[in-house]
Amino acid sequence: MNTLMHTDFQFIGQKSKYNGKVREVYTLSDDTLLMVATDRLSAFDVVMPKGIPFKGQILNQIASHMMEATKDIVPNWIESVPDPNVAVGKMCTPFKVEMVIRGYLSGHAAREYKAGKRSLCGVSMPEGMIENDPFPHPIITPATKAEQGDHDEDISEEQILEQGIVSESDYAQLKSYTQKLFARGSELAQKQGLILVDTKYEFGKDKSGNIVLIDEIHTPDSSRYFYASGYEELQRKGEPQKQLSKEFVRQWLIQNGFQGLEGQILPHMDDAYINSVSERYIELYENITGKAFVKADVSDIQRRLRSNLADYIL
Repeated sequence: MNTLMHTDFQFIGQKSKYNGKVREVYTLSDDTLLMVATDRLSAFDVVMPKGIPFKGQILNQIASHMMEATKDIVPNWIESVPDPNVAVGKMCTPFKVEMVIRGYLSGHAAREYKAGKRSLCGVSMPEGMIENDPFPHPIITPATKAEQGDHDEDISEEQILEQGIVSESDYAQLKSYTQKLFARGSELAQKQGLILVDTKYEFGKDKSGNIVLIDEIHTPDSSRYFYASGYEELQRKGEPQKQLSKEFVRQWLIQNGFQGLEGQILPHMDDAYINSVSERYIELYENITGKAFVKADVSDIQRRLRSNLADYIL
């Protein structure tokens, strides 16, 4: 199966190109960003050698679907989706914090709780909770990129304001948008029989100084979902929740002796496994959006991209 592993375009007015683990971002001279979602798969900060068919299309289309479903709450950066793997929009200056919001004691919050901590990013967590219990109210636990490396570090609202990372008025707006987006995301998930457990939002300012939602939202790469059916029973039994995220890939790697640590060798992913991962991503798409997934033409992806992006290419 053909996959999109990289692009190498020269666009009209191209100023720069940034290669992320999964996305490739072209900056054009008129403050336009052209973001290509590849089929690359990243886990434990390592990009796997083989692509996952349709993964880029799935992430791009979930993100654009969710941006459309929340644009009445906050304006976003996307202006068009000219290809299943591509979003085009306006360049913004990002805030140097990620707005993480948690409705449940899961993931990082659960690990901190098990270690005996009852405060996360300056926010109190009640006594007597077990992993995956709901918080009385969703909590905002911001993160900032570490000076060294690409991992996130917890930071409190007080520290953000003290260090001048975000102004008080802007931060108040970011909190309000984050709470409203999470409420909308939770409603959308509930309609699909899902629970939006936690997620992150990234914001920036456009050249007019307006706060804008950027990056991706409510995708399985940026969010954690549980299936609503069976949630209560699993909590009662103290058993793990059934998750809708790329966690299944991480678990497979762990079972095959890989966690991204020095000296560890990536296990071989045969075609059967690659196709099973693709099928799981399609399942994620259909469960999250409630839409049937329509596979794009992958007979010649580069040619398709060139055709759909002809207005931008030199």
